[in-house]
Amino acid sequence: MGSLRTRIVSWATRRYLARVQKKGLDLSKLSVLPDAALMPLKRDGLDPVRELDRAREDTPVTKLPVPFGLNVWLVSGYEEAKAVLGDAKSFSNDFEHLVGKAEGADENPGGLGFADPPVHTRLRKLLTPEFTMRRLSRLRPGIDAIVTERLEHMAKAEGPVDLVEEFALPIPSLVICELLGVPYEERDAFQHLAVARFDLFGGAGASLGAISESLDYLLGVVRAQRENPGDGLLGMIITEHGDEVDDRELAGLADGVLTGGFETTASMLALGALVLLQDNEAFAKVRDDDEYVSGFVEELLRYLTVVQVAFPRFAREDVTIGGETIKQGDMVVVSLSGANRDDLLGHAMGGFDGTRVPTKHLAFGHGVHRCIGAELARMELRQAYPALVRRFPDMRLACDADELDFRKVSIVYGVEHLPVTLR
Repeated sequence: MGSLRTRIVSWATRRYLARVQKKGLDLSKLSVLPDAALMPLKRDGLDPVRELDRAREDTPVTKLPVPFGLNVWLVSGYEEAKAVLGDAKSFSNDFEHLVGKAEGADENPGGLGFADPPVHTRLRKLLTPEFTMRRLSRLRPGIDAIVTERLEHMAKAEGPVDLVEEFALPIPSLVICELLGVPYEERDAFQHLAVARFDLFGGAGASLGAISESLDYLLGVVRAQRENPGDGLLGMIITEHGDEVDDRELAGLADGVLTGGFETTASMLALGALVLLQDNEAFAKVRDDDEYVSGFVEELLRYLTVVQVAFPRFAREDVTIGGETIKQGDMVVVSLSGANRDDLLGHAMGGFDGTRVPTKHLAFGHGVHRCIGAELARMELRQAYPALVRRFPDMRLACDADELDFRKVSIVYGVEHLPVTLR
């Protein structure tokens, strides 16, 4: 089956949609949803569809026309989004709301995204020390080496290269494996990874493994680490906490780190490179000005918001948000991409401005469920973009921008391929 590391990355590319496919939000039913219900998952190029802008401007909290007896609210305003994301008392993330209590015990993927306090609080405390800047700094040399290796490999190509396949996907998959402390032998194998599509109607669902199968796979990784703990995240948690965390919980945490840190960063790397290719001023500043890069990355995170919607929330009680009463049991979908274009954040938030003073954007969420890997993602982006444009200062798109194939209906937005000419 190839090296353990190769198997993990290959598995991670197929994993995302399997989380909620069995019951509740059955993805096979999405094709019968009206377009208005799918609107938060659609875009026009790099921008949310105009309908989402109108919803935020007119009714920042509105019901979506969803069948199957579900009451689903879309929250697209910035303040309203913060109110929902920051209120773990009124809103629940518990996985059982998606699949039902009977199935939840067997199918729950674990991790932070589908857990409520106090379980969430305990699990997050296990991970938090591993995601401090002090701990993450040990990854910096490895990230530099990974980026450099990918660029040197790309430089050998005689014709156009696909930045998605050669740059955006391998970098975060290698970084995540290094973070977890999983050994690997065949780095070249990552050049040939088959990439699962996250387009909900693209046929990827047919090839996805069941949640239980995926967790079984990660359980094997966890058990190997328990027998011989390494110096990565899994080994450190096992060394420091021992039996305080069981194998299934640790596999769920690894699942969240893998899927969350891989697909999102890959999409950011690809779409961010596209922004650079279309903005000569930003390209030159990222290449020449180290002080510009940090603010550029923050604006890019806000502007692209590749995770378009947050984990679904369920009202524990009747609660009023944005003047609308959300009843107990109703589902709430927060549009992060919509909230991050709200002019409450600043001037002309519909556009990209690499010189913009960093905003309090919601690209990583907000509240107790804010992405724990935010600083790792920033590290990767801040190191990868300058290295790319400095290595290939004459890089340009190898096709017309309107020929690019973006994901049509997606939770994590991205571009399927990004062909570029390097010289």
